[in-house]
Amino acid sequence: MHNGCSGDHESGKQIVDKIRMMGFNSSPLEAPLEITCTNCDTIFQMESMESSCSSCGMVYGVTPCHSSSAQFVKAAGINY
Repeated sequence: MHNGCSGDHESGKQIVDKIRMMGFNSSPLEAPLEITCTNCDTIFQMESMESSCSSCGMVYGVTPCHSSSAQFVKAAGINY
């Protein structure tokens, strides 16, 4: 079930589901990431493995192995 850092995720929903299942969704990031919301273009600070845009509720996720770079953050859906 756990592919280490080699696991490929096609969607943000897969990432969020995985980190929720593993209990990492509320884990803090080592350093906050600046994210531009793909839905409303609001810029916000992502501070945990799962975060949401304060303007529109778009949920974002990133796996622990890739949490040092915003390029690996994916949107899962509004209020997902």
